[in-house]
Amino acid sequence: MKPIYSKSFRVLGLAALLLGGQSCKDLLEEKVISSIGNDYINTPKGFEDASKAAYSSLRNFYASERGLTMSEYGTDIYTTGADGSYKGFHFYDTQLNSFVDIIQQVWEELYRGINTTNAVIERAPAATVSDATRKLRVAEMKFLRAHYYFILVQQFGGVDLRLKETLGPTKSTSRASEADIYKTIIADLEAAIPDLPAIKASSQGGSDYGRATKPAAEHLLAKVYLTKATSSAKAADDYAKAATLAQSVISNYSLKLLPDFASVFVQGAGEINDEVVFSVQYTADPLTNINSANTNNGEGNKLHLYFGMQYDVQPGMKRDIANDRPFKRLRPTTFLIETVFKDRENDSRYKKTFKDTWLSNNPGANLNTSFDNSKAKITLKAGDTAIYIPGVEWTLAQRAAKPYQVLVPSAYTAALFPTLQKFLDPNRPDLTYEPGSRDYIAFRLAETYLILAEAQLKQGKTTEATAAINAVRRRAAFPGKEAAMTITPDMMDMEMIYQERARELAGEQTRWMDLKRWGNLVERVKKYNPDAAVNIKETNNLRPIPQTQIDRTEKAADGSSSFAQNPGY
Repeated sequence: MKPIYSKSFRVLGLAALLLGGQSCKDLLEEKVISSIGNDYINTPKGFEDASKAAYSSLRNFYASERGLTMSEYGTDIYTTGADGSYKGFHFYDTQLNSFVDIIQQVWEELYRGINTTNAVIERAPAATVSDATRKLRVAEMKFLRAHYYFILVQQFGGVDLRLKETLGPTKSTSRASEADIYKTIIADLEAAIPDLPAIKASSQGGSDYGRATKPAAEHLLAKVYLTKATSSAKAADDYAKAATLAQSVISNYSLKLLPDFASVFVQGAGEINDEVVFSVQYTADPLTNINSANTNNGEGNKLHLYFGMQYDVQPGMKRDIANDRPFKRLRPTTFLIETVFKDRENDSRYKKTFKDTWLSNNPGANLNTSFDNSKAKITLKAGDTAIYIPGVEWTLAQRAAKPYQVLVPSAYTAALFPTLQKFLDPNRPDLTYEPGSRDYIAFRLAETYLILAEAQLKQGKTTEATAAINAVRRRAAFPGKEAAMTITPDMMDMEMIYQERARELAGEQTRWMDLKRWGNLVERVKKYNPDAAVNIKETNNLRPIPQTQIDRTEKAADGSSSFAQNPGY
């Protein structure tokens, strides 16, 4: 993909700094231009550059180490692997505090994005563009501003609510209530929806691919209402509104579930498909994979790094491009492997979610085995199976009969475990290269169905909720197993929702927010995640406010901070 928001645009004080922002067509001819006057944003090109740049802050959270750490670490389905930073988010111990740099980076970058949207919205009346362009870009900015505030309120609770462009440094900040934040998010999305194009992702194409659309805004608003329904700002009609919006996305835009679950994650041309509602764009060109803070400068989509086991030191194997770099950051819990993905006869998602076979790329004779105690030596030719993960226990005799190592659940460790393959990136130029080029799918239609099912179930509409979830389950069935995957209303409850979202969305930066929304983060982590069970407590339903934000805020008359820290930090 070649992103619309290929470079960044920042509004700083009374001047604007432009770092490109051209269309896809002339992406390679971009020049860095500085010292642009403050009125540049009012020109047709400046207005377009600024509106494109507002999207770039999405990259700070989605498909980044920061966003993944704050959305998948320390849940009921993922726990800590052998290596990596930020383990406090897995353990909920003293390492999770207000000084953690990625918390500060996410906070600051989301506010940079918000300030860019504010600048475009405020300056739109003076921009020398057509009324149609002005209305469309303002709608996009409201979608993005709502999106950024939605991430913030889920992670931190009430935050500083800024709806005007900040032109210079200020120490005057305060925490709005959750109710005020949700009111603003909803108002922005309700204002944006009528003015956004009703277009499905696969037909969007060209230089406009990746911009906000009507179905993207409706999907986001549906999720906002679903989340608000369990917040301090909840209202009696939240679930009904969520269901109406989700149904609109499903029914009104020619979006459809792909026939095969695995095809959703095909890299390259497959990234633009009928199931994508909204994606965050990346590219193979490292110069374009930046956000306005440069905290993601050239990083690209990095999710391919974090879910891999240590295959590369096993006999018959070495690191290669196809199998990726195994950072061993996230290891699936026993609950995810043995309960959520228990049905492997009818449901294709275990097989298509996890990599189970490694072919030898470092052959040799009489190689010492490492984890399979059923044999002492193996001999491998290039292309032979070197490692196989059956996902269930095999007897010693069953394993001994195989000419390769078999990794069974009883031998899983923090370094050896089923590897999530959704985000593997074999298109990288070499085996050490970290930036990934695949787009990150932020919203897809399967989740829209799951939002609908949850909202309907919460309204007592069990039959309708069952139909919605069955659409996702039937798509996931092996050929000929659709009937076996179809559930009946008596099987439909919240546990089905909990597990179905895990089966469908494992690793897709939703789980921590899901558990918080359901109000069972502490309960389920204690039950299913031994690494985190000891320390987690109810205060962990919020992240700590970055200490930099507190320190930069002017003090109250009594000397206390006027930007209160979240309890427990």
